[in-house]
Formats: sequence, structure tokens, C-alpha cells
Amino acid sequence: MARFIIPLLIFYVILFLIEWYAYQAFKTVVKGRLYRWIWMAINSVAYLQMIVVVISQTERSQTLASQFSFGVLLWFLIPKLILILFMFGEDLFRLLEWTYRKLRYSDSGDDNYFSGRRKFISQIALGLAAIPFSSFLYGMVKGKYNYKVLKYELAFDDLPDAFDNFTITQISDIHSGSFTNAGKVQYAIDLIAEQQSDLLLFTGDIVNNKANEMDDYIGMFSMLKAPFGKFSILGNHDYGDYTEWKTEEDKVANFESIKSIHPKIGFDLLLNESRYIEKDGQKIALIGVENWGKGWKQAGDLKLASQEIQQEDFKVLMSHDPSHWEHQVKKDDFNYHLTLSGHTHGLQMGIEIPGLKWSPIKYVYKHWAGLYEEYGRYVNVNRGFGYHGFPGRVGIWPEITVIKLKKGQKVS
Repeated sequence: MARFIIPLLIFYVILFLIEWYAYQAFKTVVKGRLYRWIWMAINSVAYLQMIVVVISQTERSQTLASQFSFGVLLWFLIPKLILILFMFGEDLFRLLEWTYRKLRYSDSGDDNYFSGRRKFISQIALGLAAIPFSSFLYGMVKGKYNYKVLKYELAFDDLPDAFDNFTITQISDIHSGSFTNAGKVQYAIDLIAEQQSDLLLFTGDIVNNKANEMDDYIGMFSMLKAPFGKFSILGNHDYGDYTEWKTEEDKVANFESIKSIHPKIGFDLLLNESRYIEKDGQKIALIGVENWGKGWKQAGDLKLASQEIQQEDFKVLMSHDPSHWEHQVKKDDFNYHLTLSGHTHGLQMGIEIPGLKWSPIKYVYKHWAGLYEEYGRYVNVNRGFGYHGFPGRVGIWPEITVIKLKKGQKVS
């Protein structure tokens, strides 16, 4: 426990400085003790609920209560970082200006000028901080169910003729243990069904930790149909590594139960295996590996999964973590034409507008959301169907991907 004391002290010092700076900006703009007391009361409640949740937490794994607590913390904290950026900058500029005046003129300047400028800077800071404040509120209330259907067309000159215009719908990262609105989940499932794709693929993380998290949604997902089948793989959360178990046997039993969910909802679970998808006498290879992630569980075995297929086959690979594509797949001479991944969720927060695509997760994963091409091969990183950790989405919306395969030269 002693080794956590210094990091905790640093955390609380930083938290105190954030709160102090934010309060300075607020009281500069908003006059009246009542409003200041309201500000302090709201922030106190936010921190108090977090403390209560942490103290009462009986499991190492994340619960709906801890997700909500973390969400509220971010909701209040992120806007204050905007305030700090402005207020600290103003204080630094003010210090430099005061020092310059003192050394050059032996005069500290006009106090009215300084206070007027500080008020103006505080007003700007509060106005800008309102943007993430409202965005995070929307993300937790509605954004997490703001499903988007993203469509791509990919051309390959070696695609079998029978698979020209063949469509694949990909979903990933269901994380059923985080859902709080079954009606919204049903809406998303109906949206998947509307795509009427030839093939339906799920690329891992069906639960957060435990098999029973999926109990209320088995009936919904089992209604999905695809003429050429439904196939799935495991993600890192499906192994039960992020929660405590009384015995190793309990963990193994949970893992077996999670695997058994897939046939219950009509998906063929590929555990380092492959299948051929046949159409009009021609075929493409579908390969599914267990989770392989840089720095995460590496149960995936690409060679084992591909041992029943041929190098000349057209290949679609399902691999949960896109770091697998980066470190093992994209340069493999066996030539995996298209890889489908998930895992990152795009961090569930970022900016995606025409001309700008950014999220902090890009500094962890080179391929973090959307379609990428290298060496003439593709990986699609699905932003996820559900959510985990932060109970919302800000700018990075839940995704249903539809990919149409085309026969012919790639369109530049």
C-alpha cells in the first residue's frame, strides 16, 4: 500500500490545483456568494459520489456504478482543463509582464487593466469550457447510442468473380455488461438487419467480463440473419482477465460459458480456425484468430488459423486488436487481403469532422478507427457497437460497418 502513497498525493495535489484554478476563473466572472456556494456544492457532490463508489466497490472489475462515477468525473474535469489552459497562460503572461515593468520602469502597471483583462480571459475560458461540458453530457445520455452505419467499397483484382458486390457487415465490441437501455440496443440490431448483407461478422468483446452480462440480449442478437452465415471471434475482455475469481475453475467455467453464447445467437465462433465461404462454385477464405494484442493477451495463432487454406485464396481475417495487423499481419507473405478489427473504440471520444480526425488513442494505436491501407492490404478498425470504461461517446460514435467487395482495379 505504501508504494501508492506518493502517486496518490501527486494526484490529489494536481486535482486541488485544477479545482483552485477553475474556481478562480468562475468567481472572476460570476459575482455573488450564492452562485459560488452552488459551484462548490455541485463539485463536492461529484467527488463525494466517486469516493462512495470506490469505497463500496467489492469487485476489481468495472461496474455500472463505477462507470457512471468515472463518467461524472470526466464530465466535470475535462472542461476545467480548458479553464486551466487559459488561466495559467494568463498568470504566466501577467507574471512576465509585471517583471518586465518592474525591471524597466519600477512600476507594476495599472491594476484595473490587469483585472479587466483577467475577467475577459475568464469569460472566454468559461465559454470554451462549456463546449466539452455539454458534449460529455450529451455523450453519456445519447451519444453512446448514436449508431452510425459506415459504408466502404474495396476493389481487388484477384477477388473471385462470384464475389463481386458481395457485402460484409462488421460489428465489434458489444460489451453487453455496459448497456442500460435495451430499446436502444434493439434499434441498433434492427439497423444491422436493414443492411441485408451477405455475411455478418463480429470481431470480439461480447461482454465486459462475465457471461451472464449477455443474458438479456441473447434473444435480440439471435434474430440477426445473413445468407452466407454469421461468424465471430474473441476479444481481450472475453477471457475474464479483468475481474477477480474465487477459483481458477470459476474463471474457466465463465470462459466456457462465454464461448457458448456465440452458437446461442447463431454465430460460428472461430478459435484460430478458418472457413470457406462458397458462392457459385467459387470461394473466399474467412480466418478467425483469438485475441492477439501488443502488450495484451496473445492467444491468437495466425499460422494455426490459416493451416487449412491456400496462399492463392482471397482472405478475410478477423483479429480483434489492430496491433496484430501492424506487427504480424500486414507484411505476411501469405497475403491477408482484408483484416477486420475493433478493440480501440476510438477511445469513445475525439473529433471526426471533414478534414479532421483526432483522438488521444492515436498516440497508442497507429490504426485506431476506420479504414487503412498499407502494402495493398486493408484493415478496418471498427469503433465498437457498445462502450466500456467511460459510459458514453463524444465525437466517436458507435459503428456498424458495411463493406462491399468489388472485382477490379482499386479506385484511387
